[in-house]
Amino acid sequence: MRRKDESKDQLIRSIAMKMIVKEGFDGFSMHKLAKAAGLSPATLYIYFIDREDLIMSICSEEVNNMARASLAGFDPESSFSDGIRIQWLNRARYCLKYPERMSFLEQMRHSALRDKFTNLAANDFKNAMHAFLNNAIQRKELVNVPIEVFWSVAFAPLYNLVKFHNEKSGVGCQHFQFSEEIMLQTLNLVIKALTP
Repeated sequence: MRRKDESKDQLIRSIAMKMIVKEGFDGFSMHKLAKAAGLSPATLYIYFIDREDLIMSICSEEVNNMARASLAGFDPESSFSDGIRIQWLNRARYCLKYPERMSFLEQMRHSALRDKFTNLAANDFKNAMHAFLNNAIQRKELVNVPIEVFWSVAFAPLYNLVKFHNEKSGVGCQHFQFSEEIMLQTLNLVIKALTP
């Protein structure tokens, strides 16, 4: 049995992600990936069972990378305003540093694999966020709404600002630039909306 080469594994993942971001899932195949990576198709199957195994492996790695970045310096016991501010700063840094990864994850959310995708978040991330939200609700710092409503109000504005920045477009101008000042202005509105 051939041993897996870590650098080759990372090369396969990197090229696969680039291809999926550029061409979407429908345009992605193991044969095209092998050609783009300069490998034989048989080599890919040493590393991954099939196309779905490769995609889900990349997705799992990226979901966990983002979860770790989101939790940096985050304390579930912190006040709602402090905790969500840390979350926004962490997520913004990550999204701006890795736009290709974010584009890949966004495509996953809208793919046929979305049901599998939603179950990938690490338990430590889920537990930390669950504790944070429960603490904020108990302290009456956060309105008690369904989690989907919370997530839509709490994080969609941040991701839209990042999207405007990455696409170099916006509603009010052609070349929107993300800044911490604009982010914090938006965050203050979000906090107001979620505070009882």
